[in-house]
Amino acid sequence: MAARRKPGEARLLVLGVVFAIAWVGIGFRLVRVQGFESEEPKTRGELQRVRHEDLSAPRGTIFDRDGVELAVSIDAVTVTVNPSELGKPRALARLLAPKVGVPRSVLRDRFTKPGSQFAYVARRLEGSAAQEIRDFVEEREIAGVYFGTEPKRIYPAGELASQVVGFVRDDDMVGLEGLELKYDEVLAGVPGHQIVERDPYGNPIPQGEFILEPAQPGADLITTIDREIEYAVQQILERALNETNADSGTVVVLEVGTGEVVAMATAPSFDPNAFAQADPTTFRNRAVADVYEPGSTLKVVTIAAALEEGVVAARTTMKVPGKLEIGDKEYTDVDHRITERMTVAEIVARSSNIGTILIQDLVGNRRHHQYLSAFGLGRVASGDLPAEAPGRLEHFSDWCDTTCGPSTAIGYRVDVTPLQMAAVFAAIANDGVWVEPHVVREVISSDGARQPYEPTERAVISERTARTMRRLLKGVVESGTGWRAAAPSFTVGGKTGTTEKFVPGEGYSEEDRIASFIGIAPIDDPRIVVAVVLDSPHGETEDESDLRFGGVSAAPVFAEVAEAALHRMGVPPDVR
Repeated sequence: MAARRKPGEARLLVLGVVFAIAWVGIGFRLVRVQGFESEEPKTRGELQRVRHEDLSAPRGTIFDRDGVELAVSIDAVTVTVNPSELGKPRALARLLAPKVGVPRSVLRDRFTKPGSQFAYVARRLEGSAAQEIRDFVEEREIAGVYFGTEPKRIYPAGELASQVVGFVRDDDMVGLEGLELKYDEVLAGVPGHQIVERDPYGNPIPQGEFILEPAQPGADLITTIDREIEYAVQQILERALNETNADSGTVVVLEVGTGEVVAMATAPSFDPNAFAQADPTTFRNRAVADVYEPGSTLKVVTIAAALEEGVVAARTTMKVPGKLEIGDKEYTDVDHRITERMTVAEIVARSSNIGTILIQDLVGNRRHHQYLSAFGLGRVASGDLPAEAPGRLEHFSDWCDTTCGPSTAIGYRVDVTPLQMAAVFAAIANDGVWVEPHVVREVISSDGARQPYEPTERAVISERTARTMRRLLKGVVESGTGWRAAAPSFTVGGKTGTTEKFVPGEGYSEEDRIASFIGIAPIDDPRIVVAVVLDSPHGETEDESDLRFGGVSAAPVFAEVAEAALHRMGVPPDVR
């Protein structure tokens, strides 16, 4: 009879069997993991340690013509948290919300998201704001809060030339308006990449893997804008809007001979540092995006064409009736209702519609159109600003046989931008040579290579015709409709313009006008052209003159701007 096992021996046997099975299982697992599946944990470990990180390229700086920053990138502080490390996420959300300007509920949701190991608290904080949070975290020894750096775009000049410079999107620094948009690819540079091993807290592991492909910084832009002139122009324009009750306005200051835009201001304006709080309608650069019928300022092309073609001279006398009926339209002048004999010089000085129409008839539609096109109408003026409008200039073959030529002669049926018209007058100031206007003088790449802007040029009228035109424009200010454009220190010349405002879907307004004045200063030795365009000025001056007329509202703005710009440029006065 077999001996019975003691209870202790049975338990040892069972325990031994269990241990044997366990060791077999462990051994099998080790063989599988270290032998057949050895790559999987290795790969998982590498994924936990090795980070592939994109490196943003420093965005290029935008300067004015003297090297003063208009747009620059700085290192700002970004605050993040690892929610898995936070002890009291809801309490922390409540305490941080007022400090970073983010709703408590938003932070709470970020901090308590299941499985999350990363969340933003605030991005791109500057100076004292970032330091306040850092001090708060350190004083309370709060774990799980981290501070890093991200580039932030700032605009040191604020509203100055804001429509020209534009702005970028906060999240990814992509250009949205102005030069920031037009030259986005140039400014942005080329992002880099790095592969780095980090510990669970994000710190680089010594002697760990590190492969770096550096980012290529973006290029810098040197603009043609003179910061001081731009500031003076902006102040003058904003004051003019208040005094004339105009809806908006724009001023362009163009350097004769080079085509460089010294100033380009639009009002109302905005601060690109806080564009999210601004009225989006103020983002538009009206100097290149808005089109209007130029009215009497376009008469300079009609007269210049007639002089160049030899069909009239400055002293040619013409019989100008008080009214002129062509087809179903009656043309009139503001200051005379009876037939008078006028010289071409007087027709220009008094801005006679009828006299200009008679001169255009001598030129003819075909030749008139050729000059309009040569002066740059019907296509973009510069091409280095976004949303630039080409305007409208119908081919002469599409002109009717009755009112099309006459209406075009006095500035209707043609749509232009203020910059296009500034370039027209600059060609007259530049002895008949049209030079492409531009706002970027030079692009400087990260390696120091410089690429200057080379504007196109073309002769549109002879030097003799240009000089005659400047004498006629001088007469407009000395004895004609533009007398309010006279500058205290400089002899100037120019042309007034007033047109009924065309409202899409409604037609021409009975009340609103586009008032303008475009002039040359100094007229005998031209340095600049100033174009002033006011949208819908209203009211009267102290002497009861109607502010809707360009000679009343826009001409004084020209005088102030020309005086300020020429003094800044160091041009000696020529008025004793």
